[in-house]
Amino acid sequence: MASRSVFVVAIDFGTSYSGYCFSLASGTDQIRQVYWGMEHGLKTPKTPTCILFNQRQEFRKFGYDAVMKYKSLSSDEANNWYFFQNFKMKLYNTKVTSALELTASNGKSLPALTVFSKSLLYLKEHALNTIREASFQTVCDQEEITWVITVPAIWSAAARQFMRLAAKEAGIISDMTSEKLIIALEPEAASLWCKQLPQEGFMVDSSDKKKFEDSPGIQYIVVDCGGGTIDITAHEIQENHFLKELHKASGGGWGGNKVDENFLDFLKEIFDDGVWNEYVKNYPTELQHMIYNFSLQKCSTSREAVFIHCFYNLTRVAEYKKDISQFFKKAEGAIWCNGMIMITYEKLKSFFDYSITNIICALRDILDKPEMAKVQYLLLVGGFASSIILRDAISEAFSSKYNILCPMEAQVAIAKGAVLFGVNPHIVASRVSARTYGIAVSNAFDAAIHDVNKRRVSKADGYVYCVDLFKKLVGIGESVNINEVAQYIFHPIEPDQTQICFAFYCTEKQGAKYVDEEGMEWLGSCTVQTPDTKLGRKRELKLDIKFGLTEFKATCTDVTSQQSQAVTIDFLAV
Repeated sequence: MASRSVFVVAIDFGTSYSGYCFSLASGTDQIRQVYWGMEHGLKTPKTPTCILFNQRQEFRKFGYDAVMKYKSLSSDEANNWYFFQNFKMKLYNTKVTSALELTASNGKSLPALTVFSKSLLYLKEHALNTIREASFQTVCDQEEITWVITVPAIWSAAARQFMRLAAKEAGIISDMTSEKLIIALEPEAASLWCKQLPQEGFMVDSSDKKKFEDSPGIQYIVVDCGGGTIDITAHEIQENHFLKELHKASGGGWGGNKVDENFLDFLKEIFDDGVWNEYVKNYPTELQHMIYNFSLQKCSTSREAVFIHCFYNLTRVAEYKKDISQFFKKAEGAIWCNGMIMITYEKLKSFFDYSITNIICALRDILDKPEMAKVQYLLLVGGFASSIILRDAISEAFSSKYNILCPMEAQVAIAKGAVLFGVNPHIVASRVSARTYGIAVSNAFDAAIHDVNKRRVSKADGYVYCVDLFKKLVGIGESVNINEVAQYIFHPIEPDQTQICFAFYCTEKQGAKYVDEEGMEWLGSCTVQTPDTKLGRKRELKLDIKFGLTEFKATCTDVTSQQSQAVTIDFLAV
């Protein structure tokens, strides 16, 4: 796909931090990454996924610029502007539609499509400017760029399609079917990066210089530890260096932001008597600063207590009630220390309990399966993976049996791997279906097996048929080769039908009979024209589906008229 492009740009759009990497499409030996925050005295490979709109709902700032500007606003201004952070989590475990709304820090709301598309627009423009500078002001036609946007593997089809829609709104692509945008799964991208690293590319002492990809048959698990979600995938290296997925993607909302939430709950316990609620309501910009300071410290590589600066207004609101040191009398694991809140290392570790318990439990579930018997490595990637507390816990649970590795640049593994994926999307050879997918069909009614309530009679010729039957196309846990096309033949149910509706469903059941039974989810539908009715019910409709892609791809052909059309399912329909 990238062969027709000059550049590949991969945007790692994270819950907490975002960034991008790029390279020439002709070779990935030099993947360029961008550093952020220099104007604020920082230098990080990603910038906070924060966006700020003014009171007229106009985009103003993104990233560190948005955080700094928001902090500088007076309370009155902050109440009228729109500051969004952690908004990517709204696309996880929820019904995603194009009409979805997001709530800003002050309770005001904007359409999610506006927030996501303006964020992507900013990153797009930043990337184009960087490429122009890197290529000595050469004018780069946007048609010469293949864009890759990363998403969690555990996201729904609707959430993935929403990112494509946001990219279209941002001008990254001109239409929804454009091949100039590839949706990449975050843990897969990380896996692609890790498999070609030499051993010295990991935080581990080893004299072995071999790369994973030089060892066909080697199996490993990638744990993508983000701010919002934890994504877990299992891969095997094949002879041709391609990847085979061994287990369906799994994970959950147990990322680093949960640690931040537990920290804030702890502060609320300390500053009781209504102090904390008053502070949160009246001084949101100071609160942002405190959360930001803590989020940096939680990913420290030292096993020591942390010191959190207690801002002026929190001290002032607290001292209206009593001397601030009094609030810490009953606080277990926290000490007031000359304008700072010292949190002991043990207490800090307790904020990680929810995330660590869920990650370890999910990993055990996967590793206990017979097909995982040959797994040798656990690869930890993502910004949250830089936390020594998380790494220690996973080591303690699994290091007796598995090698646990974390790449030196855990935060950029996904963006760099996404560049590799953009250059060669076929490098992932097979995936395991996360759910059972199928289509609604009608067949001749059989009283012995069919529900009488599903019985219908054709007005044309009295033909008796059963509706709402679920025809399985691919089963949960089934391995699907990416480049294989599955072909299905269907017939119209009425002899004079001039159009046929294909309705797609999914379920977590292995076997399902009807599309309206419990646990069945409607994915979307499309209508195909069949204008020539001479053959009646004997007409054939061919449905060609490519499974295993990060996005749904299918083509339907009316054999009689030889009319073909790409099947586009609107997963975002309300």
